[in-house]
Amino acid sequence: MTFIKVTEQPSHYRHLEQMTVREALTRINEEDQTVPGAVAKAIPEITALTSAIADKMLAGGRLFYVGAGTSGRLGILDASECPPTFGVPPGLVVGLIAGGDNAIRRAVEKAEDDLDQGWLDLQQHQVSDKDVVVGIAASGTTPYVIGALRACREQGIITGSICCNPGAPLSAEADFPVEVVVGPEFVTGSTRMKSGTAQKLVLNMISTTVMIQLGRVEDNRMVNMQLSNDKLVDRGVRMVMEQLQLTDYEAAKALLLEFGSVKKAVESRK
Repeated sequence: MTFIKVTEQPSHYRHLEQMTVREALTRINEEDQTVPGAVAKAIPEITALTSAIADKMLAGGRLFYVGAGTSGRLGILDASECPPTFGVPPGLVVGLIAGGDNAIRRAVEKAEDDLDQGWLDLQQHQVSDKDVVVGIAASGTTPYVIGALRACREQGIITGSICCNPGAPLSAEADFPVEVVVGPEFVTGSTRMKSGTAQKLVLNMISTTVMIQLGRVEDNRMVNMQLSNDKLVDRGVRMVMEQLQLTDYEAAKALLLEFGSVKKAVESRK
């Protein structure tokens, strides 16, 4: 039986080149508004995957994202934002993309078609059964991602997947598959659009919820964020001021000269 990719079905719209700028923007926006609803339908599956990740990471494991093209870039984006946002080590959440770092900015020909390279890339990071590996592929058919998850399962490593086609081959390789079916794209087959948006939403949900479970958020604040620029320093000072009822000067001194993080500054005065 032939696998039918919903993500490759013809757009609901014809003759896009004849649309006015406003009409094109309006139609794209209308399509985008359907994405959160599709994500909501997948919350039970996202819950199962997120819980499995949190359990492994609480026991000292890591989270790996494996993808190609837009999907790979989204995984790298999510992984790269965890250290500054939550103050975790850079190697705790790792994003891998077919074709390596060069593929982050430009396509690397045929890289996603290599069934073995995903596992080889994971081995460079000494992946083990302490970790969780999540494959990301809008189509759910990318060999680089499928091969990586298949090898992981053979090694007893927990796997998850995020794709946008129902019954995708990738889902069959995952212990915790997530399928967010957003339908045909505005531009036929351009999965950087709705599919990419869906994947970004799911990744936000997973990493943020996992970090909350790891104790990297208190109340609704990023108390472990890295103070890496003026905006974040100002945010941190305001948090310390509010928590400890200090003046701007006192909060800045405690944060920058004494403790180096909102969490440590607040805990020191409690």
